Amino acid sequence: MSVVKINVLTVSEEMRTELERRFGGRAGLVESADGFEHFELLRPVEGTDRYLVYTKWRDEQSFQKWTESQDFRRGHAEAAKDAAQQGRGHGHGHGGPAAMGAELWSFEVIQSAAPKPADG
Repeated sequence: MSVVKINVLTVSEEMRTELERRFGGRAGLVESADGFEHFELLRPVEGTDRYLVYTKWRDEQSFQKWTESQDFRRGHAEAAKDAAQQGRGHGHGHGGPAAMGAELWSFEVIQSAAPKPADG
């Protein structure tokens, strides 16, 4: 059964561009992970300062394996190094994280839908 992990990041207005840039810089690392199915970075449109980092995995074990992988550590280390080179502390802007807070939500996929292919 697939699982969904949603990392909820609270991001101030002035750090939004930086957060998005950092995620863009890490593109490609997760896609080759065994059991990885889908990723989306969701920008808030109105009424909240919380970004959602949505990932879908074949199973819990696949997600856990990813979080323990070299690529996972490398992605976070590169973001830290990049920001430090820009004088922003431990990779997170203005001496602190780009996100002011984070929490991880976990779900099992019990129903899903996709567009039906067009008749040909």
